[in-house]
Amino acid sequence: MARGRLRVYLGAAPGVGKTYAMLGEGRRRLERGTDVVVGFVETHGRLHTAEMTEGLEIVSRRELRYREAVFTEMDVDAVLARRPAVALVDELAHTNVPGSRNEKRWQDVEELLGAGIDVVSTVNIQHLESVNDVVAKITGVAQRETVPDSVVRAADQVELVDMAPEALRRRMAHGNVYAAEKVDAALSNYFRVGNLTALRELALLWTADKVDEALQTYRSEHEIEGTWETRERVVVALTGGPEGETLVRRAARIAARSTGGELLAVHVTRSDGLTGADPAALADQRRLVESLGGTYHQILGEDVPEALLTFARAENATQLVLGASRRSWLATLFSGPGIGATTIRDSGDIDVHIVTHSETGRGTRIPRLRGTLSSRRRFQGFVLAVALPPLLTLTLSSHRATLNLVSDVLVFLLVVVVVALVGGFLPALVAAVGGSLLLNYYFTPPLHTFAVNEGNNVLALGVFVAVALLVSSVVDLASRRTRQAARSAAESETLATLAGSVLRGEHALQALLDRVRESFSLTSATLLERRPAPRAGGGVMAQGPAADWSVVAGAGTDVCTRPEEADTAVPFGDDVVLALRGRPLHADEQRLVGAFAAQAAVVLERQRLSAAAAAAVPLAEANKMRTALLAAVGHDLRTPLAAAKAAVTSLLSRDVHWSEEDREELLETADESLDKLAALVDNLLDLSRLQAGALDVLTRPTALLEVVARALDDVGDEGRHVVIDLPDDLPEVLADPGLLERVVANLLANAVRHSPAAAPPTLTGSRLRGTVQLRVIDRGPGIPPEARERVFAPFQRLGDTDNTTGVGLGLALARGLTEVMGGTLTPEETPGGGLTMVVSLNAVPAPDQAPAPEPGRRERRAEPAARTEAEP
Repeated sequence: MARGRLRVYLGAAPGVGKTYAMLGEGRRRLERGTDVVVGFVETHGRLHTAEMTEGLEIVSRRELRYREAVFTEMDVDAVLARRPAVALVDELAHTNVPGSRNEKRWQDVEELLGAGIDVVSTVNIQHLESVNDVVAKITGVAQRETVPDSVVRAADQVELVDMAPEALRRRMAHGNVYAAEKVDAALSNYFRVGNLTALRELALLWTADKVDEALQTYRSEHEIEGTWETRERVVVALTGGPEGETLVRRAARIAARSTGGELLAVHVTRSDGLTGADPAALADQRRLVESLGGTYHQILGEDVPEALLTFARAENATQLVLGASRRSWLATLFSGPGIGATTIRDSGDIDVHIVTHSETGRGTRIPRLRGTLSSRRRFQGFVLAVALPPLLTLTLSSHRATLNLVSDVLVFLLVVVVVALVGGFLPALVAAVGGSLLLNYYFTPPLHTFAVNEGNNVLALGVFVAVALLVSSVVDLASRRTRQAARSAAESETLATLAGSVLRGEHALQALLDRVRESFSLTSATLLERRPAPRAGGGVMAQGPAADWSVVAGAGTDVCTRPEEADTAVPFGDDVVLALRGRPLHADEQRLVGAFAAQAAVVLERQRLSAAAAAAVPLAEANKMRTALLAAVGHDLRTPLAAAKAAVTSLLSRDVHWSEEDREELLETADESLDKLAALVDNLLDLSRLQAGALDVLTRPTALLEVVARALDDVGDEGRHVVIDLPDDLPEVLADPGLLERVVANLLANAVRHSPAAAPPTLTGSRLRGTVQLRVIDRGPGIPPEARERVFAPFQRLGDTDNTTGVGLGLALARGLTEVMGGTLTPEETPGGGLTMVVSLNAVPAPDQAPAPEPGRRERRAEPAARTEAEP
C-alpha cells in the first residue's frame, strides 16, 4: 500500500489562520470529489473557523476517563476504519491524554499515513523542537508540547500561513482570536509587535530552509550543475595569509546585503608546492568566519581554481571572493596568469570579486615552484627547444672570430638547461639533440658538414649531449619529487586535522563524513556495516554476497546502500566499509581515505560503547536503589513492625492481665508504629515510581491555603506550632494537589524535627514574576553549603550515623515530586541561622492577564469547546 502524503500548514503564532486554511483546503478537495473527513479540529470558539466545518464529515472523537474527568481525543481506529482519501487533523504537536493509543498526535498521523491516508495538519513555529529554546528566549514562555523537526521536514508539502504582526493584532482587537476580556492582556504581553515579528522571521527562515532543501534535491535528481541564484551564497577563498581577515569581513558584508545570505569560507590544500599555509592563521580565520555566522570548509585540490569553482558550484554559490595576488610583477611575468585570472576566466555565471589588500604585489615570499608540469609548461618548453637553438646559432655565427668551440658548447648547454627548467625532460632532449647537430654543422671543423676531424671535438659534442640529458633528467626528477613532497604535505595536513578532531572530541560520524566528502570533492560519503544474513537451515552467515548492509551514517546526496554502488569502497575490517560516490579515487587518495575509514569505525564503536555505558547507568542506579531498599527493610521497616507486633502479642497474651491504662498504652504504641510503617511504605512506593518514571501527574490550578491545611493535618499535633504567613491575594499554582500536599507535609515535618521548641518553623508565600514561592523556614542547625545537595539523595540523613531517625526519604521525595510538577526545590540559608526550603511553582495567570502556555500538561475538560490551544 502506498504511503499517504502529508501537508502541513505552518504558522508563526496562534490566530494567523492555520486551521481556517486547513479547513478551506478540505472543502476545496471535497468540491473536487475527494473523500474528505475531519479527524480532529479545534475551533477555539472562533465563529468563522466553526463555519468552515459545515458540510464536512466529522469523525466522532474518542472519550477517555482520566483522574475522574472525561476528555476527548481523535479516534484513530475510527478514522482507519472509515478509510477516507484525506483526513484533516489539527494541532500536530498536541500531547494525547494518558491512556490514548499514542503519546503524541504526530504519532497518530504517522499511522494514518502508513495506512495510505493523506493528512492535512497544522503546527506553530514555537512547537518545532529545533527552535523551541529560541522561542522561549524571545517570548519568555517555554513550550512543553513539541514535534520533532524531522516529522515536519518529511512532509510532502509545507505551506506557510503568514500574517503581518499588525494584521494579527487587529484580528485580536476585533475578537477573532480571543474572548474580549483577554484581548488587552494578550496584546500587551505575548502578542507584542516585537515578539510577533521575531516569530514571523523564524517561521520564514525555517520555511526557506525547507524550500532550499527541496531545491537541492531537485537539482541533484536532475543533475543540474549550473548556479540558480535563489539565495546569495558567498564563498571566500582563504590561503592562511595575512589578508585573510580582510577577505572574510568583505565577504560577510556582501552576504549581509541580502536577507538570508550565507557565508562559506574554503581553504584549498594545494598540492603544487612545499610551502604550506600557516595553521595558526587559518585557525584564527576559521574562528572569525564562525563568529560572523559562516561555515568553514577545507578541501584537497590539484588545481586551485578548479577546486574553488567545483566547491562553489556544488554549494550553488552565487559569488566568489578572492584576494588580489601577493606575487610581485616579476613572479607574474615568469609564472603566467595567477589563480584570480584563471578563476575569472572559468567562473561562468558565478560572480568573482578580487579584493585588494595591504599585501597586494609585495612579493615578500619566493614564488613557489610548480611540482606538476602542466601541458602549457611543456608546450612552452618545446617552443623554446625549437626556437632558441637556431636563434643562438645566428648570434654565435656573427662572433665566430672571437669565440671558440668550447664557448659555443657552453652557451648551447645553457640553453638546454633553460629549456629543461621550463618544459622538463622531453623538450630538453629535443633541445640537446638539435643543439648538438647545429654545433656539429656550423661550429665544428670542417664547417657546414656533419663530419668531425679532431677527436677533441667529438669528445666535446659527446660531453655536451650527456650533460644536457643529465641536467634534463635531474630537473624532471626534481619536479616529481616536489610533486610527491607536496602531496605528502597535503596528506599530512589532512591527517593532522583528523587527529586534531579526535583530540578535540569531535566524534560525530556526520561531521567526519562531511569532511571526507568536502576534502575529496565527492557527491556522497556513506558508512556501511554488514548485517549477517540468515542461513537457510538456521543460524547466521557473517560473510558472502547474501549478507545485508545497513547505512550507519551518510553525507551528501544519493548515498550508497551497498558497497557495489560506490565508485570507491574503502573497507575497514570485515564488516565496515566507507562507500564514496562522485569519482574514482587514485591509490594514494584511497590510502588517505583509509585513515578516515579507520576513524569512522572507531567513532562508531565508541558511540556503541557509550550507548552501552549509558544503558548500564540506570541498571547501576536501580541496583544501588535496591541495595538501599534492602537496608531500609532490614532496620527501619522492621523497627515499627516489631513494636506493633510486640504490642499486639502482649494484648493477646492470656498469661498476663493488663489494666485499662496499660491496654490503652499498648494500643497507642501499635497504632503509632503502624502509622509510621504505612507512611514509610508510601514514601518508598512513591520514590520507586519516581525512579521508574511511572508516577501519574495531573497539574491543574490549585489553591495553596487548602493544600497547606491538609499538609498540617498530615504532620499531626506538632503541626499546630507552625507559623503560617500566606497572603490572601496569593494566586493559584499549577500543581497536582495530592503531590503538592506530600511535598509540603514532608518539608514541614523535616522543619519541625530540627526546629528548637522556642522557635517553631514558619511557612510563607510570595509571588515572583510568573511563579509562586513557598518558603519553609526553620531556626535549626542548618546545613553547610557543600552538603546541601547531598541531603536530597535517598537514604541520606545529614549527621546521622544510624537509622533511628528514619530512612531519609522525605527531602528526596519532596524534590522529585516538585520537579515532576514543573517546579523546583532549593535549599537556602536562613538569615540568623537555620535552613529555608524554597518551593517554586508556576502561577496561574489572573483573569486580566494574557493566557500563557502551561509548563506541564494542559488541563482537558469534558466539553470540547473548553479545550484551549497550546499557546500563550
